[in-house]
Amino acid sequence: MRENIAINFFNMESFKKIDILIAEDDDGHAELILEALEETGIKNPIHRFKDGEEAWEFLSGTAKIEMETNGQGYLLLLDINMPRMDGVEVLKRVKQNQTLKTVPVIMLTTTDDPREVDQCYKLGCNVYINKPVDFDKFTDTLKKLGLFMQIVKI
Repeated sequence: MRENIAINFFNMESFKKIDILIAEDDDGHAELILEALEETGIKNPIHRFKDGEEAWEFLSGTAKIEMETNGQGYLLLLDINMPRMDGVEVLKRVKQNQTLKTVPVIMLTTTDDPREVDQCYKLGCNVYINKPVDFDKFTDTLKKLGLFMQIVKI
């Protein structure tokens, strides 16, 4: 599986701090993401959601209020294939919301269908990364994600 990373630049300087939101239904993948981010030195607060609906409830409630009142910033790492509400639907809702549309979204998924990649970029995702099935490649991809996040000063 090839790694697909393309970046739409985003402005995060207007936020006081950035919390990282991880919407990932697979406990093993979520643990790998957390470990890889920790290994790259990411110290930001991290919140994990087990499905798209849980992530959307937080984003449309607490996150929206915090963004509007306190200048809180968020970065969303979003799996596509999740129960109750998939990642594409969460992405669509985030980017259609006046307050939430500034939240950078990184799609992190095993899906590499070019139509799905194109759809995510058209909906407004900032980065689309394929999770390799091979453990070492997956870990390497996550470490690169952590380094990317340091580069954009999260």
